Amino acid sequence: MSVIDGFLTREMLEKIVFNGEKITISERTKRAIVDCFDFLQSFSSDKIIYGINTGFGPMAQYRVDDDFLTQLQYNIIHSHATGAGCPLPDLYVRAAMVARLGTFLQARSGVHLELVELLTEFINRGIYPLIPEHGSVGASGDLVQLAHIALTLIGEGEVHYNGEWRQTGEVLAENGLKPFKIYIREGLSVTNGTSVMSGIGLVNLLYSNKLLDLAILASVWENELTTAYDDSFSEALNNTKRHDGQKEVAKKMREIAADSQLLQKRENRLYANVSPDEKIFKQKVQSYYSLRCVPQILGPVADEIANAEKVLINEINSACDNPIIDPETKNVYHGGNFHGDYVSFEMDKLKIAVTKLTMLIERQLNYLCHDKINEILPPFLNLGVLGLNYGLQAAQFTATSTTAECQTLSNSMYVHSIPNNNDNQDIVSMGTNSALIAKHVINNAFQVISIQFMALAQATDYLKIEEKLSSQTRKMFSEIRKIFPILIEDKVLYTEIEALVEWLKK
Repeated sequence: MSVIDGFLTREMLEKIVFNGEKITISERTKRAIVDCFDFLQSFSSDKIIYGINTGFGPMAQYRVDDDFLTQLQYNIIHSHATGAGCPLPDLYVRAAMVARLGTFLQARSGVHLELVELLTEFINRGIYPLIPEHGSVGASGDLVQLAHIALTLIGEGEVHYNGEWRQTGEVLAENGLKPFKIYIREGLSVTNGTSVMSGIGLVNLLYSNKLLDLAILASVWENELTTAYDDSFSEALNNTKRHDGQKEVAKKMREIAADSQLLQKRENRLYANVSPDEKIFKQKVQSYYSLRCVPQILGPVADEIANAEKVLINEINSACDNPIIDPETKNVYHGGNFHGDYVSFEMDKLKIAVTKLTMLIERQLNYLCHDKINEILPPFLNLGVLGLNYGLQAAQFTATSTTAECQTLSNSMYVHSIPNNNDNQDIVSMGTNSALIAKHVINNAFQVISIQFMALAQATDYLKIEEKLSSQTRKMFSEIRKIFPILIEDKVLYTEIEALVEWLKK
């Protein structure tokens, strides 16, 4: 059980979102939420405040009569539950709800504590609102997708519960929960903000971290297979560049390779006892870039993942709705904290980084499949009869086409603003689109790296070098072979690719 005292750390978020850890809110934070609500209730009684006694968006110029203030809040939920497309998977919905909770825990939204407690119950009990993928322009945040969350909190719409789509009211009754009722501005508070893009972004971040670690390990393994020189990831070389990511990637490569019996020391082969009669070196003096430049290629990826983590953790622990209720200064501030540019920009950069990682992996795969280049392996890692069998030839098609799709999807959404909402929203972030496309790119990357691990395993068996691998790459080889046995005779591979993807994501 995680006790949240106003701030969600990365470690807490990973446990809650990926491991399903239950949460409770500290008494101090509950008190702050109550104090904010009480202040707003008192402050708003004789003032004009957006979204409390005015219309929404361009309709803010119209005052709403006191008799209809509660209906106003229900109206924004009902009118904005207009999403389209496939429902978001449970993992991403869970992350979005946690991100929304993060905003409420800042005690600047003026919502009633009952709303926060019900949202917490949804998270703890695995009640996942139906949230269609499409609908958000990223300002005023994720209005449409968040309206679908709000719809279930008031007992309407559908939820995914225990693997089934069911009516929300039935699930609430079954769990002894009551739909939330409106007090002041809860309809607007739930629907207004960046929580869906931030939730998707959080999952993207955690998966990107996994991909980076996998790509580093795969790169070491490929260098082992080719008995490459180890100075490309040496400390002396990589510390001459001042980029943290490059140095960190090289360090991880050294740690993985520490007990390998396959990598060569340049000083033992080329700096000592070199025969003057040796005019052509059978082994390359320098490897192809996809093997030799791994720290320089994955270093920027590591730096971007680190920056994305900073941005997303800040966003999730921010008050991202409008207006902002501040009991300390005794005021209500109108602005644009719902604007998703921070997340949008970061998701664009993250998907570009993951695409470059995927391109590196695809080139390493090509090296293993291309017998004329590697000169040590059969074409396409074919361990059967050449001509009769085909090895990983067609699997490479899948990796190449999927990588190409990543390249196309890497175009920016951050700079793709389209004015809408009667030009009230005249410049928007498209942050949720950016996060969703990054999600697609990341899923693609897992497919490509799964095929590369198949190739690495095939190459290891062909060269009969399992016992000489480093302990970490040898462990990976063993785990992969449990899912993907040695391929000699041709067989259907799509189920094994899918199984590897799911295993690598864990």
